[in-house]
Amino acid sequence: MIELIPAIDIIGGECVRLTRGDYDAKTTYSSDPTKVAEEFQRLGFTRLHVVDLDGARSRHIVNTEVLKSITSHTDLKVDFGGGIKTDADIETALECGAEMVTVGSVAVTSPTLFMDWLAKYGAERLILGADVRNGMVSINGWKEDSTLALLPFLNDYVQRGVKNVLCTDISRDGTLSGPSVELYKSVMEAYPSLHLIASGGVSSNDDILQLEQNGIPAVVFGKAFYEGRIDINQLREIWG
Repeated sequence: MIELIPAIDIIGGECVRLTRGDYDAKTTYSSDPTKVAEEFQRLGFTRLHVVDLDGARSRHIVNTEVLKSITSHTDLKVDFGGGIKTDADIETALECGAEMVTVGSVAVTSPTLFMDWLAKYGAERLILGADVRNGMVSINGWKEDSTLALLPFLNDYVQRGVKNVLCTDISRDGTLSGPSVELYKSVMEAYPSLHLIASGGVSSNDDILQLEQNGIPAVVFGKAFYEGRIDINQLREIWG
C-alpha cells in the first residue's frame, strides 16, 4: 500500500506552495502551519513532509519555531528538509522534533559529508533528496543545476546504504499536471528495494492510485490537497 505524505512548505512562517520552485510564483494557504498539521492529523495522516523554503534559499535552517510548534502540537512523524548544510543544521532539526531529515544539495556538493551523516544518523533517519530538472539533479533550493544525471547519482548512494529517496520532478511541482510516473518507474526498476517518495504534479486521487499501481512506495502531495482536489473520503476507503 502506498504511503501517503501530505506536505507543508514554509516561507516567512506561513504555509505556502510554489510553482516549479519559483519563489515569485507563491500561493499562501495558511498563516498558521501548525493548525494545518493538526488538521492533517485529525484526518488520519501519520506522517508529514515539512520544507523550510527560507532555509533552502538561505542555505541554513530558518523556520525552527514552526517545526517545533508542529512537532509539539501533533504526533505526526515529521521529515524535515530545506537548508540542511551542516551537522548543526541536522542536530537543530532533530532537537526541534523532526524524526527524519531530507538532505539534497550536500549529497551533490559534499559526498563525504553526506556519507558521514549516513553513518552517524542511520539510513532510517536520513532521506536523500533528488530534485530533478531535465534529467539532471538540481541543488540549493532548485536554483542551480548540477552535472549529475539522476540514476548514476542515486546508484552511488544506494550502493552505500541509502534506503529512502525523495524524488521531485521540478518541472511538475505545484502545477497539478500529474506525476512523472515513467521517471519514478525507472528508479524503481533500477532499485526495487528502495523506499522511493514521489513528489511533484499530483493533482488527484487518481494520480495517487496510478503511482501505487506502478509500484511506487510513497507519495508527497500538497497543492492538490489545498486546492480541494484530493477526496479525503475516497482516500480513507481505499487506503485507510
